[in-house]
Amino acid sequence: MSATASVADLEQALGTVIDPELRKPMLQLGMLRDLAIDGDVASVRVVLTTPACPLKDRIQADLEAAVIGKVPGINAVRVAWDSDVSSTRGLPGRQEIPGVRNAVAISAGKGGVGKTTVSVNVAIALQQAGARVGLLDADVYGPNVPMMLGLEEHPQAAPDGRMQPMDADGLKVMSFGTILKPGQPVIWRGPMLAKALRDFLYNVAWGDLDYLVIDLPPGTGDVQLSLAQSMPMTGAVICTTPQDVSLADVSRGIEMFRKLNVPVLGVVENMSGFICPHCDERTDIFGAGGGRLLAERYELPFLGTIPLDPRIRTGDGQNRPYMTAAPDSAMGHVFRDVASHIAAEVSKENFAATAGPAMPAGPRIPLAR
Repeated sequence: MSATASVADLEQALGTVIDPELRKPMLQLGMLRDLAIDGDVASVRVVLTTPACPLKDRIQADLEAAVIGKVPGINAVRVAWDSDVSSTRGLPGRQEIPGVRNAVAISAGKGGVGKTTVSVNVAIALQQAGARVGLLDADVYGPNVPMMLGLEEHPQAAPDGRMQPMDADGLKVMSFGTILKPGQPVIWRGPMLAKALRDFLYNVAWGDLDYLVIDLPPGTGDVQLSLAQSMPMTGAVICTTPQDVSLADVSRGIEMFRKLNVPVLGVVENMSGFICPHCDERTDIFGAGGGRLLAERYELPFLGTIPLDPRIRTGDGQNRPYMTAAPDSAMGHVFRDVASHIAAEVSKENFAATAGPAMPAGPRIPLAR
């Protein structure tokens, strides 16, 4: 009978539930809260470290398996999902951006691999999952984010004198493209680039953000160096296409971030096969599997593959990116999966940085929620 069950019984049963990635008891990690029993229903609030959790279904199943049939009289488990996004702990000498919990750079070894497309759609996917997200277009040589989002206005001053980020359906956006005249080339030396980048980091009223996604220029240059030396970076995501030339360039980018003490969160393979819209036949125009092989070679997480689809470029034809125009499509689910894996790796890095010596030896496994 349900009357024989107590919250203490429920707590004891839930103490056996192991986080599927961290391999630590979720109750011990403080992820299971507000335990209660109402008749034959047990309720629990699960606090994740990101709303873009890729394993909610598995957690739900593990909670039910631990309680139903184990706690007397309990026949169902009601889960309330919540999140408290973890925050990056910066290295000495890095200046934090007030209110920004995590900064994630999207990088590519060379141009033309779809880095900006990935940046924009991943940022929107994180926002659609419930996170507070900003997007900084730091590709000073080719700032295409405003065009992809249909932004034509210039940033305005906030009440405190800083620049006010522009709004794209709730996404906070700043771009070098919004302060340059159309067609104006950028002919700046390194110190000028560094100053402009710092203005976009610290003189913008970003407010409270769970994730600041930063679209970097291709290659390994002044912007990457200035960014890594200025602020606490959670990590960098490497975007590549499958062919060997791109992979060789990406290898240099990985080594650059490692020398700058910026964690590499993983590899995304873009333009990974073209699916014919008429016959559904797949054609690997640029080869296949190179991104996964690169991730394995450098012992990095592989964050997913994004196939070629003309609609990614065109959106809905009204300057709206794909994740805004068709978030529930098959491609929308692809971007959502990639964003979830990135969020998981962010949580892994944050947990590894704060776990302390009490953690048992072994591989770093994420608190990826």
